[in-house]
Formats: sequence, C-alpha cells, structure tokens
Amino acid sequence: MDLQERYKKLCPDFQPVATIRPSLRINTLKISDHDLIQRLQAKKVTLEKIPYLSHGYWYEAPFSLGATPEYLQGYYYLQEAASQMPAEILDPKQGETVLDMACAPGGKLTQMAALMQNNGILVGIDPDIKRMPATENNCERLEMTNSMLYNMDGREIEKLGMTFDKILLDAPCSGNYATEKNYFRKRSMKDFENRAKLQKELLTSAWRVLKKDGKLLYATCSLEPEEDELVIDWAIKTLGAVIEKMTISIGDPGITEFFGHTLDPSISNTRRFWPHRSGTQGFFVAKLAKK
Repeated sequence: MDLQERYKKLCPDFQPVATIRPSLRINTLKISDHDLIQRLQAKKVTLEKIPYLSHGYWYEAPFSLGATPEYLQGYYYLQEAASQMPAEILDPKQGETVLDMACAPGGKLTQMAALMQNNGILVGIDPDIKRMPATENNCERLEMTNSMLYNMDGREIEKLGMTFDKILLDAPCSGNYATEKNYFRKRSMKDFENRAKLQKELLTSAWRVLKKDGKLLYATCSLEPEEDELVIDWAIKTLGAVIEKMTISIGDPGITEFFGHTLDPSISNTRRFWPHRSGTQGFFVAKLAKK
C-alpha cells in the first residue's frame, strides 16, 4: 500500500492537507509577554495565545517577522507550535544539567535556557558543522548564558565525560507531509527503516549518560510508526525505559496495535499530532524515565 493508504488505516479521518498557522515563542530571558505583545500590536501584528504553550502565540503580520528590531534583539523566536512542545514537556529546571542532542539551529535549546532562567548547565550538540554558526547566533541573540555547544555526533556523547538529569532527543527523522512538498512521492519504507536504526543508536547513547531517575524526551516530526512507537517499544524492551504520562491537552494516544504489531500498552502514553486534528505539523513525543 502507498503511504496515504497507510495513514488512512492508522487514522480513519486522515486528510493529507492541513493549514499550519505560523507561530512564535516569546523569549522571557529578555522581555515579558505583555511588553512584546504591546510592541507587536503597535506594528499591526495580530497575536493569539496558543492555549497549550506557556509563551507560544499564533500570529498574522503584514510583513516578515524575521526582520523586525524585536526579532533581531532576540525578543522572540519564530517556532512552529508543535516544535515548542518537547521542551515544555521535558520541563528543565534551574540548577539541572541538561542535554539537547540535536540542537541546531537552537529553537528548543534557547527555549530550555529560558525555562531554566539561564541557571544550571545546558549542553547542545549537533553533527552538522554548517548549522553551528546559526545556532551560535541564536544563542547569543536570545541571551543564553548557561550553554555549551559542541559539533559532535550524538552517538559519541560519552566522550564528554558528563551525565545529565534530562535529555532532549529531537531525533533526525523522515519529516512529514505537512511541511515537505511531495513527501508522499519521495519517501519509502526503506527511508523509515534507516532512520529508525539511527534513532535507536542515538537513544542507546543518550541512555548511557542519563542519570538514574533522569528523564528523556524523545520527539520526531515524523508520523511513521517505524520511527515513533516501534522505536519506543524497542526502548522499553532493550533499555528498560519507562514511559511516563504527559499532561498535555492536544495529540492522540500513541498507537499500540497496527499492521500485525502489538506493542507495549504503556505506549498509549505517548502522543502523536496529526496535522488535520492538531493544526500543527506532524509530530510525535514520548517521555521516558530511567529507573
């Protein structure tokens, strides 16, 4: 069966086209929500609070919001709504040691710095050297002061000689049809299998440096079960991961039975965001605990 047929079996009311509203995140390290809203409204920008995010807003603007003085000063970051969820669910605290395993270009990294109020240690790594300058720029523009950046492969994280209270693994994935043109024509089952292999390698590496009782937030912008629920089922059986419930108001429970697979029932505690239901890009999140 083709990919769209697969999706219709996974989600009975599946629709391949969804409108994704542009959104931003206010950087509370530099400005309050109230003050930025006033400044942008004076420029005829319409903002609507995203109910399931602390500082996320949908917007409509008569010009590019990537070229305003407020943007250049780091008062906000242009960040899709679902992309703001992983850091909020992981909930890094002041004083903790936290790792972002695929940090470029810095959206979730700078969001975690704001949640930690620049207090604690925040390590960001990424294997793509070409993306590091943009990441450094965003960290500086948004006034991060508790971070260290490394150009390295997440599978080699043990070389840092550190352990972490919390880890965010927004894993490299196949993407999704809501954000990539011609997705259904370009992707194949082989792509999903190759990505899943890398995702498991990264999870294994992360698990080695996660402290006992630590938390790991696994996320992808993929809707393919091979990269989502099947990877988490593997983590339960191979790494001993425990799946925690998430108190979020959007998203569908993770799939536990499909195409002949019967997965661990706790995978229903994961969440997948179907664009036609959530109004976001396609996304998957799972919160893992190391007991």
